Amino acid sequence: MKTIIIGGVAGGMSAATRLRRLDEHAEITVYEQGPHVSFANCGLPYFIGDVIGAEENLLLQTPDSLWRRFRLDIRVNSRIVAIDPATKTVTGTNMLTGQEFIDSFDSLILSPGAIPRQLGIPGGERALSLRDVPDAVRIKDAVDVTDAGAEAGTAVILGGGFIGVEVAENLRHRGMRVTLVQQASTILPQFDPEMIEPLQSTLESNGVVLALGRTAVEITESEVVLDNGQRLSADLVISAIGVTADAEFVAQSGLRMGTAGGIWVDENHRTSDPHIFAVGDAAQKHNALTGSDQMIWLANLANRHGRAVADVVAGVDSPERDSQGTGIIGAFGMVAAITGLSEKGARLAGLDYRVAHAHPGSHAGYYPGSATLALKVIFDPETGKILGGQATGTDGADKRIDVLATAIYARLTVDDLMNLELAYAPQFGSAKDAVNQLGYVANNIWHQRTPSVQWHELEARVAAGATVLDVRTDPENDVRAIPGSLHIPVDDLRSRLDEVPDGEVIVHCRVGQRGHIATQFLRQNGKNAHNLDGGCLTWLAGTESRERTQRVLAFP
Repeated sequence: MKTIIIGGVAGGMSAATRLRRLDEHAEITVYEQGPHVSFANCGLPYFIGDVIGAEENLLLQTPDSLWRRFRLDIRVNSRIVAIDPATKTVTGTNMLTGQEFIDSFDSLILSPGAIPRQLGIPGGERALSLRDVPDAVRIKDAVDVTDAGAEAGTAVILGGGFIGVEVAENLRHRGMRVTLVQQASTILPQFDPEMIEPLQSTLESNGVVLALGRTAVEITESEVVLDNGQRLSADLVISAIGVTADAEFVAQSGLRMGTAGGIWVDENHRTSDPHIFAVGDAAQKHNALTGSDQMIWLANLANRHGRAVADVVAGVDSPERDSQGTGIIGAFGMVAAITGLSEKGARLAGLDYRVAHAHPGSHAGYYPGSATLALKVIFDPETGKILGGQATGTDGADKRIDVLATAIYARLTVDDLMNLELAYAPQFGSAKDAVNQLGYVANNIWHQRTPSVQWHELEARVAAGATVLDVRTDPENDVRAIPGSLHIPVDDLRSRLDEVPDGEVIVHCRVGQRGHIATQFLRQNGKNAHNLDGGCLTWLAGTESRERTQRVLAFP
């Protein structure tokens, strides 16, 4: 039996090596259009920034090493341009010689990956994109040239997704002056605005200029022109506006394409042809929370699906679970992570949901180095089932998002978060772990013990006559207060209850804990009190994100 795999790296090589372990006698050929069949594509931005010092550190395996260990026939610089399902053949071109070739298969695994979107603007050909090691070398060489100049070079990055942000950080590490242009109102728009704001603020404080709500309309020899007429100096231009499935040749073969733009596959990664399979960035995914089809560009899914498809080809039943889209990014010490649905995603899916925010410490406060986290959970108001989670902070965000991702996979509720037994020692967590504390907050909201108001609802509630009650200390209130708020410290509330007006009262403290205490007291004394979820920290993050976009949009 002969299996051809189109594309290496995560999905293709996971499939190839797993298939060899399952079947020592299988004939396995891998066609990869680039010069490297196995490389760390997630490490490319860090090679540009000299965090990864040598190109060879990005190369995980070579054709020779894969032949010696797995007897895999690896053909690099070989692009497949056509598939004939009827004759079970593929047609390809040697990228070095231009020579055409034809090969036959019993089973075919498609893992061609994704290609950068085209800018489609005058001068767009000047922009460099980042997909593979040769791309990274080209960008690094361009940075080296500007680094040799008398003044720091300028770079404009088009697109504020994962690659755009990572490249921005690494170009700043190289000393370049960087502007990041993003069409959406925030970077990384899969996050909710109050949760991504700490990363936006961190980028700006480290010298990255954010041009939000803007698009490029032209690239000249030395500048990028924005849609508002602003001209940005640009020795180097990077296009990171997103990717699409590299699957035009698949569509031309007559195989079914999915509604989200990738190759359609069933739960066993089988395409519309029973002998052809697809994995990785080119294959459409199925969302575990909404039931919708979507594209998810994640290396961990490509690796997992590559292993699973090898099982199916070898005759081992291995149905795949739907995807929930867990991702993480870090820049200048700040980390933002997400799993499942955001609020925007839940709204687009037409789902009813509730939200809880918490700002616990990354570990016990009395142990040195504890940092405040921002955690968010989105859940079903009927069942309490967790629909999504987000985490931001300088320490501990990664481990908390992994817990939330596992909770979604296991179909847990927010009440289950309270009862998880998580590892505790003062330097690693708290006796009430940050995830437990998020569960406590969500439990009170779900069971309506503490009715809450979200940061973006506050303005409308105040306009309708609600009173904002600040229960923080005097020094906290002096630093910054929500405009028009009434200030009564929580410890004074019992003796000053008569100062609290009738009607709706929205209570807030710094993170929500004292607000919860005050809300409970006021409601038990006949007041219509609600807690501002996440307290002043969440409100500040949300409003600052909104104001940042408005400031940028106001540029002449």
